[in-house]
Amino acid sequence: MLLPRLQPPLRAALTSIARSATGGTQTACLNEAFAQLAIRSKPESAGGVRWASHKAQGAVNKAKDGPGKRLGAKKSGEQYVIPGNIIFRQRGTHWFPGENCAMGRDHTIYATHHGYVKYYKDPEKNPKRQYIGVVFERDQVLPLPRNSMRRRRLNMTAVKMETPPEILSQVTAHTDLLLEGESSLPGSVKQTKSKMRKGEEGRELSLRPGYMYREANWEIGRAAERANIKVREFKPRDRWTAWRKAGIRKAANAEKRGLGRKIR
Repeated sequence: MLLPRLQPPLRAALTSIARSATGGTQTACLNEAFAQLAIRSKPESAGGVRWASHKAQGAVNKAKDGPGKRLGAKKSGEQYVIPGNIIFRQRGTHWFPGENCAMGRDHTIYATHHGYVKYYKDPEKNPKRQYIGVVFERDQVLPLPRNSMRRRRLNMTAVKMETPPEILSQVTAHTDLLLEGESSLPGSVKQTKSKMRKGEEGRELSLRPGYMYREANWEIGRAAERANIKVREFKPRDRWTAWRKAGIRKAANAEKRGLGRKIR
């Protein structure tokens, strides 16, 4: 660091010695040379000195030790959960969501259906990953075979569907019995069916979507026609005039309410 600073004074001293060697004594020349060799401090700049902008010591700048994030398993294996229950909290994907589970944006695994928690591995899907799933019965095992039927609850319980028994119309028979030996007319048989309720003539109930025995919507709309009931035809008339009258009526009512408030 000192070498570049000493070069200019040395050059000036050597040149002065060379010039004064012809005229004056040798001692005077050396004194002048040493006087020029004196190192003078550099004048300070007007801007000042820039100090460090970060504090070196103190409790403020030490490493932070915040509260724990409570990561880890929240539900153990074969524990019952409901939709929305958090099963595992983690940073990164140490565990992946399996059957009836999902993962949040902070890698939290939670249940999407009622059931029991299962921790398992699926070599056919990925040999290195470990999964968390939910099953509907405690004795079920994960992973399920590839070609097995998918089990879904859809917030419903599987119940065997029973078909309603067929209701046959009652038939009454009236017979006129004839004794042996009596001639002429054979016996006559009369059959009469029980009458259906008014408006239900010719109803045919069929299994509709949603597992309901009901008629189609267009058949329901013709119930009055089947019952021979005449419905008064709707006449829309002048709807624009009706709208204007309604607006005038509402404005008059609002004005009346305003006058009543002022009187009080």
